[in-house]
Amino acid sequence: MTNRRDMLKYAAFGGAAFALPTPVWAAEVGDDYMRFVHPELREGAARILAMFGNEQPITLESLPAFRAGMHKWEQPWRTDIPAEKRTIKGVAWQPDVDIYIVNADPANPRPAILHTHGGGYIGGSAKSSVPNLQNVCEELGCMAVSVEYRLAPETTFAGSIEDNYAGLKWLYDNAEAIGADKTRIAVMGESAGGGHAALLAITARDRGEVPVAFQCLTYPMLDDRTGSTRMPAPHIGKIIWDAPKNVFGWRSFLGAEPGGEGVPATAVPSRNADLTGLPPAWIGVGGIDLFVDEDVDDAQRLNAAGVFAELIVVPGAYHGFDGIGAQTAISQWFNRARMTALRRGLGLPQPN
Repeated sequence: MTNRRDMLKYAAFGGAAFALPTPVWAAEVGDDYMRFVHPELREGAARILAMFGNEQPITLESLPAFRAGMHKWEQPWRTDIPAEKRTIKGVAWQPDVDIYIVNADPANPRPAILHTHGGGYIGGSAKSSVPNLQNVCEELGCMAVSVEYRLAPETTFAGSIEDNYAGLKWLYDNAEAIGADKTRIAVMGESAGGGHAALLAITARDRGEVPVAFQCLTYPMLDDRTGSTRMPAPHIGKIIWDAPKNVFGWRSFLGAEPGGEGVPATAVPSRNADLTGLPPAWIGVGGIDLFVDEDVDDAQRLNAAGVFAELIVVPGAYHGFDGIGAQTAISQWFNRARMTALRRGLGLPQPN
């Protein structure tokens, strides 16, 4: 098997392999940190570090400001792709749930995506995800539902998992009314949303009510031990999402200290020992993203369990690079790879 560090150091780019400048794997991170960042992504990294480089760790007191800051990046909805908010009943003993339905067309049944948004389990919103889902639905010719799950720490994993499952079950049960093909449903998410999508695939498998065809996980947040009891290399996880934020996010989500022995596997995808029977997966992550180790490990565990798993590790890419550096060639390649995987997972033809 390819050495793990070699796998991270090299990645397919336009069909060719290339190496990052050396010394990539230096033990110390100094003032010349940019040598670890992909050349095309350095401008975006510099902007982010200038804006947030001195950001303080998230606390309960600063959490409202963190959430408000995320909302500042929201984009207006498109007017040419239909989208609507609807409130549905939660599962037993749970409150009602808001969902956003994108590109529904009862006269034209198509594959569907159940989307869960990012935000470290403590922020973000389904509403803010609508513009991107409109773009995805237009390109793929599919429809989507995004779930406004309850955030931590107000609600732990036990509540938000049920919110997302309620959205998935509603999509499946109402497929004909909204133009969804109930045999071709994918779960998809980014960051904490990728973690929720992975948990949703596991929950759906275990409950046996809704068949999930595919899971599309973009730099998913999968392991509470990262940054608490398992520390990454010093140059990893320095941009956008770092170890202190991760510990706060997981502590809020779990309602307990992350990294310990008593953390339930039902709350943490990386702690779930049985991955057999899960749908095929695509996992994409950056080589200096805090989540790179856990995402590589998850792809390997899926593969060992007999689950088709495609893994892309983009050298020198940080958390959220595909949005921050959306116009760069490396981000466009990454996004094309994700769309290609979604087409394949949803049984859609590839473009000529």
